[in-house]
Amino acid sequence: MNNTLGIIIVIALFLLWNLDLIATLLNLKALNPKLPSEFKGIFTEDKYAESQHYTRITSQFDIVQSTFSLALTLTFWLLGGFGWLDDFCRSIGYGPILTGLIFMAILFIAQTLIGIPFQIYSTFVIEAKFGFNKTTPKTFVIDQIKGLILMALIGAPILALILWIFGAVAHAWLWAWIAFTLIQLLLTYLAPTYILPLFNKFEPMEDGELKSAINALSAKCDFPLTEIYVMDGSKRSTKSNAFFTGFGKNKKIALFDTLIEKHTTEGLVGVLAHEIGHFKCKHIIQRMVVSTIQTAVIFFLIGIATNPNGAFAQQLFDAFYVEQISTYAGLIFFFILFSPVNKVLSIFSNRCSRKHEFEADAYAANAQGTPEHLIGALKQLSADNLVNLTPHPFLVFLEYSHPPMLTRIDALRRLKLDA
Repeated sequence: MNNTLGIIIVIALFLLWNLDLIATLLNLKALNPKLPSEFKGIFTEDKYAESQHYTRITSQFDIVQSTFSLALTLTFWLLGGFGWLDDFCRSIGYGPILTGLIFMAILFIAQTLIGIPFQIYSTFVIEAKFGFNKTTPKTFVIDQIKGLILMALIGAPILALILWIFGAVAHAWLWAWIAFTLIQLLLTYLAPTYILPLFNKFEPMEDGELKSAINALSAKCDFPLTEIYVMDGSKRSTKSNAFFTGFGKNKKIALFDTLIEKHTTEGLVGVLAHEIGHFKCKHIIQRMVVSTIQTAVIFFLIGIATNPNGAFAQQLFDAFYVEQISTYAGLIFFFILFSPVNKVLSIFSNRCSRKHEFEADAYAANAQGTPEHLIGALKQLSADNLVNLTPHPFLVFLEYSHPPMLTRIDALRRLKLDA
């Protein structure tokens, strides 16, 4: 390769891979066989050893997967794969939009097929080994098919619209950004009602102590909760979670059935108080604003990367051995180029996210009048999900969107509650 930009991209991808590798190896080295005193009574010695073994196995698997992905991408690229694929798609004889959809569909399907063996091994070997997996082969196959159908029904029209805008509208990046943002908001609104039920069953929570406690908390926090659902998370995994959805005065909450089975009412209310804290502290709005601004910058840069009269676009396409500049290929090349930049940006967003988690924890403790309920829930979640209790600070700095459990618990214990 004699293209300067191409050499820079290759070096950046190698540096990114090395950075992740170093962080993972440091994290493995930081595993401490001594159970932290804070978790005595929650983790048995055997359970704690199992959590460390789980960290080792998943970390080693991540190294193999990331190495294979990088090697495959570089091999396809440097052997002229993108240029060959572009020539093939153009030879079919359709217009730029349909040609672009074919180009990206081939890459997406190939990536999906290549990734399936890794998903199978992760789900049916690693997760099963540690007692997490509840996914049957039938459910796995149906999930894959549903995902492909959704991509065809939702992803393809969105992509076609973006390709049309860049090919036919002045100031294309601006209109593409506006269109994408509106569609994203619409899908966020529709997903709980029309998309998520395609994969999981959502049942209204029955009347009882837990529902009454949740409603009481919502009223105390002046949180407009309209519906409470129980989701069959146990259909795929024993791991636990909960999430809020909805806009404005129409908030909904879904709790995994596995979460309800393993936690006390006070602990569950603590988890929900934490999620309410994100809304009350305006974290959701802040993240949406930052995400919207970041998306605007990305579309602006995509406009530069796909400008047929621009020197940068020409150099970028030369780097990937593609003769004709096009929006569809430019999108792929841009996101390969942008991945190292996105890694750097994610460091700052993760730091902000960790700060938000501390603030939401503080809100939950004040809402319940004690930090102990949330602390108990965090401890139980750590044991249920075999969380690594001693992650290396460098890995936390690079990748953690949530503070390590011991750090969160320590912050909660030092918290001075509001009067």
